[in-house]
Amino acid sequence: MIRWRKGTVIGIRREWPGAVELDVEIEGDGARRALAYPALVGRPEPGDSVLLNTTALAMGLGTGGYAMVVAVPDRLPPDPSGPGHLVKARYTPLQATVLGADEQDSPHHAILRDADSLGGAPVVVADLHSALPPILAGLLAARPGTRAVYVMPDGGALPAWFSMSIARLKEAGALAATVTVGQAFGGDLEAVTVHTGLLAARLVLGADVIIVAQGPGNLGTGTRWGFSGVSAGEAINAAAVLGGRPVGSLRVSEGDARERHIGVSHHSLTAYGRVALARAVIPVPELGGEFGQRVAADAAALGDRHELVPVAVDGLHDALSRAEKDWGVRMSTMGRRLEEDLPYFLAAAAAGRHTAALP
Repeated sequence: MIRWRKGTVIGIRREWPGAVELDVEIEGDGARRALAYPALVGRPEPGDSVLLNTTALAMGLGTGGYAMVVAVPDRLPPDPSGPGHLVKARYTPLQATVLGADEQDSPHHAILRDADSLGGAPVVVADLHSALPPILAGLLAARPGTRAVYVMPDGGALPAWFSMSIARLKEAGALAATVTVGQAFGGDLEAVTVHTGLLAARLVLGADVIIVAQGPGNLGTGTRWGFSGVSAGEAINAAAVLGGRPVGSLRVSEGDARERHIGVSHHSLTAYGRVALARAVIPVPELGGEFGQRVAADAAALGDRHELVPVAVDGLHDALSRAEKDWGVRMSTMGRRLEEDLPYFLAAAAAGRHTAALP
């Protein structure tokens, strides 16, 4: 059920492309953080009355724990103009029409109409959005200047604007562009499916390497199949059927409080071991010590279906630290920073390093 509240904007905290973070005074609940997407609701200003969805705030969500601005009732944004008939967030109060790269009115339609091949482009697939910066760190440390495009499916956040990581990586030049697919929206290009999103990344945006991972806010239930990361296995299949070279980045943790995610997460074991029907390369980080042995043993279960490739991690810690500093992006996963769960970030960076070495 949705929790609705009225509020008044009392200040603007910060903004990044596509999003504005606000301080709002919520009736009966005091001052709280709120987030608005100007492309959907207009740009709220101090003093504006706003209608808020406070569901995530009431649940205390770590990712997305904002009151979300649904409307600025006294100052509505102008109606959209121009082509585009793809409806995202369909049949919700905030359904929005966008121009899909693959639709008939798009200037890219002719390129994508009969497109059927990625031409061998590497496609790095990961479970969590937090894997995007370390994959790029490993990739670009080994092969500077690589043009990387991110394809964001709809397993997590729908608006790409929610991600500060995307904004900072693009500003720093580490990420060339984003394609949002399915019900997700707000990328540099929109597409109907992961398949056309991959083709748009390669053929329209000129990607050397494509990275596929959920947006922020993945969902899990502690069951074998009830987690949004099963989409990682589906992305492996999509990359393979289109003639790409799928690379599966392992979700690894030494710091998670949940046993099912220690070593190689059951998310990776299920997505790559059961959902992915096509063969992929799985980079296995050489972490060393007892924990490294556990990761290698866990990953061995994927060896019948995929090609396991040991990848050295020497120098990757420094590469990750430099990326944080140079790109202004935090290495953080499930509330844990770089030093609090280093194996997680090393595993993702190892996938980037291996991809950089592909011919």
